[in-house]
Amino acid sequence: MYRTANEYYQAKYGCKVYKLSLDGGFTCPNRDGTISTGGCIFCSALGGGEFAERGTDIRQQLELAKKRVASKNKSGRYIAFFQSFTNTYAPNDRLRTLFYEAIAPEEIVGLNIATRPDCLPDSTIELLKELNGIKPVTVELGLQTSDDAVAVYINRGYKTEVYKDAVLRLKRAGLEVITHIIIGLPSDDAVMTTKYAVDSGTDGVKFHLLHILKNTRLAKEYENGKVKPLTLEEYAAKLKACISVLPQDIVVHRITGDGAKKDLIAPLWSADKKRTLNFLNLYLKCATD
Repeated sequence: MYRTANEYYQAKYGCKVYKLSLDGGFTCPNRDGTISTGGCIFCSALGGGEFAERGTDIRQQLELAKKRVASKNKSGRYIAFFQSFTNTYAPNDRLRTLFYEAIAPEEIVGLNIATRPDCLPDSTIELLKELNGIKPVTVELGLQTSDDAVAVYINRGYKTEVYKDAVLRLKRAGLEVITHIIIGLPSDDAVMTTKYAVDSGTDGVKFHLLHILKNTRLAKEYENGKVKPLTLEEYAAKLKACISVLPQDIVVHRITGDGAKKDLIAPLWSADKKRTLNFLNLYLKCATD
């Protein structure tokens, strides 16, 4: 099998922890014109933060997020997760204020920050290193693919070598890295991307199903017949192949990703999250028994 996030966090914190998804009010250089105005072709209007809280007050967002999982979380320990858009794409003064506010409550045991590899200047990494001296900081990087031709197709906006350099600098600063990988991109080899992430030094991975959401550029590609969504069985087989190349110490934080049901166009099977996870877990177990 593989090392799950639950197992990892149990060992690290001595209890089950839940992530509280937050919105820091950021945008993205791939949207504001710095790199592009279109964003990645699969990205929704909320920048991947469909399930994040909203508002200008981070402490209020934390409280609202805690209420969502209060009945599940007996330990009362949480990780503050800045999820929407690019969460290091701002001056350090603003980042410092937001991140320190997020880790201030005693019940917050760690900080996760989702960002782009090309939005990590050395000064920002120094700030994250400073925060990591107070509570553990993990940086989540959206690699998606290691194939630069596919990266151009999805309008990622940076070359793959930028990711490798970012991981190196983050690791030198003592920071943990999780890499996001999409399974199902046209003409892509997700196994190759997984190997690349491992060779670059990632500590963990999040595997995502390529799903098509309303009002995205990918939706137009789908309508024009240029993208064919994977079946559940196809996705399971590709996921297994990716996990098979992971060393035992790499943590698998996610085995699929899902968009908001109201925005989902395809594949519709992914809307049934419980059934999907049950199928994938059983498939992976049977494949390794």
